[in-house]
Amino acid sequence: MLPDPTRRTATIRIPFPARLSPHAERARRHTLQWLPEMGMLTGAAATVEYDALRLERLMAYFYPDATGTDLELATDFNAWFFIFDDQFDGRLGMRPEDIEQVVVSIDRTMAADDSSFRIPGSSAPPLVQGFHNIWRRATAGTTTVWQRRFRSNWQAYLAAHRGEALNRTAEHLPSLPEFLSVRRASIGVQPCLDFTERCGGYTLPEELHGASPLAEMREITADVVIFVNDIVSLVKELAAGDVNNSVIIHRERTGCTMDQAVEHIAALANAEVTRFVRLTSTLSKTLGELGVLPEIRGHVDHYVEGMGNLMAGNLAWSLATARYDETGVAAVSRGRQRPWAHLAEATCRDVLRS
Repeated sequence: MLPDPTRRTATIRIPFPARLSPHAERARRHTLQWLPEMGMLTGAAATVEYDALRLERLMAYFYPDATGTDLELATDFNAWFFIFDDQFDGRLGMRPEDIEQVVVSIDRTMAADDSSFRIPGSSAPPLVQGFHNIWRRATAGTTTVWQRRFRSNWQAYLAAHRGEALNRTAEHLPSLPEFLSVRRASIGVQPCLDFTERCGGYTLPEELHGASPLAEMREITADVVIFVNDIVSLVKELAAGDVNNSVIIHRERTGCTMDQAVEHIAALANAEVTRFVRLTSTLSKTLGELGVLPEIRGHVDHYVEGMGNLMAGNLAWSLATARYDETGVAAVSRGRQRPWAHLAEATCRDVLRS
């Protein structure tokens, strides 16, 4: 019998409101049109299967105050995130060298001050075209500081998939800290928080963004999202044979039962949320001591609220999406993959030709 993810997450306490943008349906319709245009979704059956995931609602929780246009962009890049993630449920997820080819092909579409930058043509693979489309729209009108930050976080996200493949093929599972060092990048929280800045129309100064307590709070946000995701996706990942899950790692490393492992990871999530709240309570004093101007303090407040939106929104969406229910588990069981799970093969071929 399939464990109910609602029951599994019942002990997690995230004290931030999960607010849903009123533009969610508009964003849904936009992305359902954008994906076929990019060649990332083909056919009515694939569209129905994708639409059942209601990924636009995740972004509507993450950015509840975003404009309709910004939410459309966020929903497009979230669609890209999940479709890209699904490439690794099969054989590709066990081949680190091939993943490196995919990463190279996508990474070089981002603008940079070097000769490796390449604008993909109309014949480029769908994952490459889709990524560059998002990159171009997201960076339009933004500061150089923000673009560099965004690019760095995307690069870390892409590269982490090779690390996860190494975990799958290793003789022993990593320790929890080793796992988190990779998963904090592959979970995609940092690019999402970059987009919080973009939706707010500001760029945090690097001396604030990269220093305590905001750097620590970003890591906490990623860990909470990871722990919640690992609990709700546990049965799906067991069905797909994936070991990149903190619950699975804790169970294997300690010999405890699966329920005990879930309880442990839920407790870690609660402890991290408590630490986040404590840091938030000291933030105003810290900014005052640093002499941060009122306008920038307002931006910091928006950014911290955005972290809360990610934690609360991820939990709310995870308990409602079809990605983790019986149909979601069946979609990756007995060797089945999602209809869009073979797009990376074309990306590998593109690298070999270039």
